[in-house]
Amino acid sequence: MNQKAPKRPRRVSLRSPFILPAVGLFACLIAFAVLLAVLSPAPPRTVMMATGAPGSAYAEFGERYRELLARHGVTVQLISTNGAVDNLHMLGDVSSGVSIAFIQGGLAESAQTPELVSLGTLFYEPVWLFVRGGPPRSAAEMLKGRRVSIGPKGSGTRKLALELMAAVGVDVTGTEMLDLTAQDSGAALLRGEIDMAVMVAPWEFALVRQLVASEHVKTISFPRADAHIALRPYLNKLILPQGVADLARNRPPTDLLLVAPKCSLVVRNDLHPAIQYLLLDAASQLHSKPGIFQKAGQFPAAEPIDLVLSDHAQRFYHSGPPFLQRFLPFWMAVFVARLLVLLIPILGVAYPLVRLLQVLYGWGMRQRIFNLYGELKFLEADLEARAPVAPVEDLRTSLEKLEYKANHMRVPVTFAHLLYTLRVHIGLVRGRLEQR
Repeated sequence: MNQKAPKRPRRVSLRSPFILPAVGLFACLIAFAVLLAVLSPAPPRTVMMATGAPGSAYAEFGERYRELLARHGVTVQLISTNGAVDNLHMLGDVSSGVSIAFIQGGLAESAQTPELVSLGTLFYEPVWLFVRGGPPRSAAEMLKGRRVSIGPKGSGTRKLALELMAAVGVDVTGTEMLDLTAQDSGAALLRGEIDMAVMVAPWEFALVRQLVASEHVKTISFPRADAHIALRPYLNKLILPQGVADLARNRPPTDLLLVAPKCSLVVRNDLHPAIQYLLLDAASQLHSKPGIFQKAGQFPAAEPIDLVLSDHAQRFYHSGPPFLQRFLPFWMAVFVARLLVLLIPILGVAYPLVRLLQVLYGWGMRQRIFNLYGELKFLEADLEARAPVAPVEDLRTSLEKLEYKANHMRVPVTFAHLLYTLRVHIGLVRGRLEQR
């Protein structure tokens, strides 16, 4: 009984017509991936954001930003600091890893920090003056012999408080300056452990509303506010309406005049554009609502208070989020955008190059056929130059070789008509040879 021989496994020959195209395609994909990584890197999955002391308004807003960016697969690591001054130092230090921070107006300068850009202002930060007991008759009496909290070192509150005190010539001799955080100073003030606290915080900060509504603490209207604003253009004049904290108990009992810088969202200028757009979108969700001091849609605002506005922020305020991010999930939109960044210039170069290659290829095909026409022309001229009775066997042999070349030439369909015409002309010359 005959047994069938086992089939040998098929081996892929290196001469297979599919090998070179496959290798070429693989090489092109690798080159494309390298170019994509170099020319259009992907945004980071994790970013670091400097906020403020635990329990502060900056820390609360940082938590909200982290929640919103987490929905798009971006992790925000929050770094606790003493405040805006520390935030500014960390942003300027590349080794800190911080690329996003809240910065109080009046602290930064573009000339000194060219690596930082602003994404716009977010909210007002009024300067609050809280005291226990009766209101002081003068600025000198306000601090003399008192225990005053002006914020910890590294906070924007402390820096601004010291500047404003120096501006009005307050003598701090005999004054105990404390570096308590907003939470600690508020609690100490309510317990009667300190006499005064200076805070720079938005109205939305719960501690501020609690102190304004308290009957044991008085909120002082800011004296000569217009003069301070004229000397420091980053400040703004605000009015806190009478009774806004507690209408039933009429707290505060009178309208309060306040001065307030604005908080800006500041990033390093090398932060990926996609992350900047995510931050701007989050800022629009968090800060665009109406409040006591602002109208709906007033914030975030394209205001370069201290630093220049990011180019991406300018485009966001002018035309909104990028087109792809409006209709696609974040990471898909980023991937498509990266492809377009690379493909558009490649296609811009590839299209004319392909057209040139087509022209060169067509010229090469025609040249192959025209070379055979040249041989046919020489053969015909030789035939005409010979005497009528001269032998033509050598010409017949040359014509057969020429015809063999024409019959076995492979050309695209586009050029087939030229090859067929050549074969017709070869037949005409053969006819003349037969007549001989």
